[in-house]
Amino acid sequence: MIRTDGRSQTQLRPLRLTVDYLDYAEGSVIIETGRTRVLCAATVEEKVPPFLEGSGRGWVTAEYSMLPRATLTRTPREREGRISGRTQEIQRLIGRSLRAAVDLEALGTRTLILDCDVLQADGGTRTAAITGAFVALYRACSRLVERGLLPAHPVRTAVAAVSVGVVEGEPLLDLCYEEDARAEVDFNVVMTAHGDFVEVQGTGEGGVFSRTRLDELLSLAQEGISQLLAFQQPYLR
Repeated sequence: MIRTDGRSQTQLRPLRLTVDYLDYAEGSVIIETGRTRVLCAATVEEKVPPFLEGSGRGWVTAEYSMLPRATLTRTPREREGRISGRTQEIQRLIGRSLRAAVDLEALGTRTLILDCDVLQADGGTRTAAITGAFVALYRACSRLVERGLLPAHPVRTAVAAVSVGVVEGEPLLDLCYEEDARAEVDFNVVMTAHGDFVEVQGTGEGGVFSRTRLDELLSLAQEGISQLLAFQQPYLR
């Protein structure tokens, strides 16, 4: 099939990272993947949630939101206490993905909060948020080391994420919104630089899929994530 933006089936959308976009955040990144743009900001708090008090371990968590005009039509802002199930699920996914990258004991009794705000959405906002937020998190931890607040860097592996799917019977990497809306099968895959899976979210949107197709999609995702991990590298400092 011919994709809407002319890419091959196995090609990522054009990717761009702009680091240190915010003056006050300990780490910040704007990630652009195609027409999807997400601002990721890391905040360091010298405390942990109550359930971790006295444990000597730190915590990594995330918040996700979409600006009202990130989409074709205006989406009302979500207020505190009125967050949708979708937003809660994405926040938890981002948090789980980033915690897989960090030695929480080495982080000490502090919390890293990653705020991921979608400036423009054209599919893959959650996977872009994970890929960008990891860079913001890494740079925030580097500042803690530079300031002498940590003896060693607590990040133990890089993390990135990508979407894959089946559209018109063809497996595709890094779906834009138009492709995602038509997908018969849709997956979000998160992996570490060690080649381990953090999370695989997949469903047959318009049908079922075989074990052979599952393996094909996971291999395609792994190929894309390896490229994303390589793209992150120059910004991890």
